[in-house]
Amino acid sequence: MNMQYKTVENEHEVRQILALQALNHVSNLGADVQKDQGFVTVKHDFDMLWAMNQMAPSIIAVQDGQLAGYCLMMSRAFDHSIPVLIPMFEMLDRLEWKGKPLVDQSWFVIGQVCVAREFRGMGIFDGLYQHIREQYANEYDMVITEVAWRNERSMHAHKRVGFEVLHSYQDSVTNENWAVVIWDWKKQS
Repeated sequence: MNMQYKTVENEHEVRQILALQALNHVSNLGADVQKDQGFVTVKHDFDMLWAMNQMAPSIIAVQDGQLAGYCLMMSRAFDHSIPVLIPMFEMLDRLEWKGKPLVDQSWFVIGQVCVAREFRGMGIFDGLYQHIREQYANEYDMVITEVAWRNERSMHAHKRVGFEVLHSYQDSVTNENWAVVIWDWKKQS
């Protein structure tokens, strides 16, 4: 397999991410596919995703020009840029990790991770996270994201990579049960 992991560099790659995101968005998948294959819940627009990548590039996996997957790096500078994520960032400001407020620690959020269906089961998910760690471990001590508890495929994959559950809650608007998960890079060398 000739898989290349790299940072997002241009508008074409951002558009490829948006196309893969749309294919795997919860609103475009039946319940059986969601349960079996997983799903993504946030929709980004081009301008937002481009701005995120200008500040801190995300990691993509590409094979022969085809996007195999992406892992979105979301700096805390974007904490109020995507309305659906504002409550998450506000909650993170109130949580602690290892007895210390998160707000005082060095972390960023994975804005989303997704592997194209035809590339699943090939280690792409783990490769994306390994490369995002290689890209940002000198600047940050940990990474945080949210995973819907019912997205079992994603929960298992995040735990396999090294994420631990930091907090659980139920979204009062959608009634979705979420796990806030953290990957402490200081803990693992």
